[in-house]
Amino acid sequence: MKLFTYWRSTAAYRIRIALNLKQLDYHSESIHLVKDGGEQHLATYQQVNPQSLVPTLVTDQGVTITQSMAIMEYLEEAFPEVPILPKNLENRAACRSLAQIVVADIHPLNNLRVLQYLKGCDWQPDQVDAWYAHWIHQGFQAMETIAKNRQTSYLNADHPCVSDICLVAQIYNANRFQVPLTAYPNLLAINDYCLELDEFQQAMPENQFDAV
Repeated sequence: MKLFTYWRSTAAYRIRIALNLKQLDYHSESIHLVKDGGEQHLATYQQVNPQSLVPTLVTDQGVTITQSMAIMEYLEEAFPEVPILPKNLENRAACRSLAQIVVADIHPLNNLRVLQYLKGCDWQPDQVDAWYAHWIHQGFQAMETIAKNRQTSYLNADHPCVSDICLVAQIYNANRFQVPLTAYPNLLAINDYCLELDEFQQAMPENQFDAV
């Protein structure tokens, strides 16, 4: 498999964790999201992903899959031996729900192209930072409330799942933008527990071959 990735991409970070947890071999190809206006906008990459985003996964059968949740669902169905969703049907739904708080409600409002757009509209740096923090807090407040009732060290199961993957990647991003997270002790505890695993450590942005 080939993964088109970028070391600082939160969405690509999710897929690196999932691939590691699944113990799958893959080849990485870096798409630099900033250099020369962003390599994601090159015609050659747009032929791979017309949306000009990362990650993109190309399977061993040559099938191209975009969007991190779709990729993780594919990996779960194609390689079920090491699960990244809970066994219980209701827990699986809860896991997907928590993941979507990050993937659908936090990250789309805070990703690179949105921040670049705001800056292009003459927003001042403190305004952009306030925007970013607002959506982090709104999503994390809900996740923290839900996490208080968890039964294990993870969000939804006795093993790391899609919800944990999304949480860890988003906490990394929040820390990068210096968003205070002390109000979320349960989320931080889950993050710390996950980061003790090699699969999460190896996927961290600073541990990638294209990190600068």
